Amino acid sequence: MSEIRLSSEKRLRLFSGRGFPELSDAVAAELGIPLTPTSAYDFANGEVFVRFEESVRGCDAFVIQSHTTPVNKQIMEQLIMVDALKRASAKRITVVAPFYGYARQDKKHRGREPITARLMADLYKTAGADRLMVVDLHTSQIQGFFDGPVDHLFALPMLANYVGSKVDRTRLTIVSPDSGRVRVAERWSELLGGCPIAFIHKTRDPRVPNESVTGKVVGEVDGQTCVVIDDMIDTAGTITKAVDALFAAGAKEVIVAATHAVFSGPAVERLKASKVTEVVVTDSLPIDEDSRFDGLTVLSIAPLLARAIREVFEDGSVTSLFDGHS
Repeated sequence: MSEIRLSSEKRLRLFSGRGFPELSDAVAAELGIPLTPTSAYDFANGEVFVRFEESVRGCDAFVIQSHTTPVNKQIMEQLIMVDALKRASAKRITVVAPFYGYARQDKKHRGREPITARLMADLYKTAGADRLMVVDLHTSQIQGFFDGPVDHLFALPMLANYVGSKVDRTRLTIVSPDSGRVRVAERWSELLGGCPIAFIHKTRDPRVPNESVTGKVVGEVDGQTCVVIDDMIDTAGTITKAVDALFAAGAKEVIVAATHAVFSGPAVERLKASKVTEVVVTDSLPIDEDSRFDGLTVLSIAPLLARAIREVFEDGSVTSLFDGHS
């Protein structure tokens, strides 16, 4: 009687959407494996078609897509890729979204509003995703929206180590642009030796997007090098108002550090026109040449994503990537 051998060897496969293929290439290089060949194109009416050129049956699939502009198209393409993998019998599917679209809509400010961050999680689950991997969510509560494991990674140690190597830590103050990010500022302070923190009191009209009113600086910043930290820079209105408020309060210099460089509309011009010394971001989103300027530093998150993917694939520990400590 002939013997039938069943292979239990796990296979890691990386798949890239078209949102930011350069980041996917960098992650693949860190892991030392190629991206799975994929055919993707748009029909004349904008509908997306995806097909994988190799068998994916039984594989551990990681689908990388940056939710860059146009956000809706990139999200839809990733959903279609997940659906294709599910129908092709992939064993486990992990959505890798370095920047999670619609994360700002995580609760209802007024009646008759959506909670779109929850809708996103539902869409991924319906498409067939088993797991989500994201970097620096706008609010941590979004982890609870997905019915399954969520790997919430932090770029904070990488950003803090870079900034800490550039400044005199004895004259350093970490500044939260609003009261909601004070806990993040405290983690920065812990990593940089217990430097003082401050925050800027601001108000926002929920009826007016991308606009806030900056109030007074709470904390001592006179003569200090201030590092304004945030999860994203969208139109840069909040950040540049914070920079102005800090200089008005006597700050010696101001550095801005954020994970996601959305850079919508007037963002680049506002940053270039401000008195900020340096803007430090990651490459969770693509930054074209027209959006680069003197004083902009872009750090790669490919090693962070690759390490997390490897740990998930090998059933290892990713706790250190969750809690912001290296």
